[in-house]
Amino acid sequence: MHTVKNHGRDVYIMNKVLVLLAASVLAGAASVQAQEAEDVRMMRLAEGAGCVICHSIGTGSKGPHGLKPIGPAWVSVAQKYRDDPEAVSTLTQIVLEGSDPKSSHWEGEISSGMGMPGNSLVINDDDAGALVAWILNLAR
Repeated sequence: MHTVKNHGRDVYIMNKVLVLLAASVLAGAASVQAQEAEDVRMMRLAEGAGCVICHSIGTGSKGPHGLKPIGPAWVSVAQKYRDDPEAVSTLTQIVLEGSDPKSSHWEGEISSGMGMPGNSLVINDDDAGALVAWILNLAR
């Protein structure tokens, strides 16, 4: 049998649980909003730097004239580099300086057969690193 004293304690605990649940829901909503804002910021950055001319987010997208895309999909990049601890550094350097078409590991997946051109004139080091980190998180 519950006494008044126990009932008050139960109500206190229930209120505390409800407050914690509400705080958790609000924190989750804030986290989702922050991620959405970051997604929008990164896509604007990519569009402004011209990245979306050659790259898409997901696989299966067609390039110009219905051909294979010019550059690999970002999800494919994220999957390929998922376990590489140097991926952010390596890919940021490629974004800024370009890549050698003879050492491309995307053969057969893209139509261009070209290396990626350097982009240091249209994107700075910090933004390139942030964009690469965002792209790598697409596989998670």
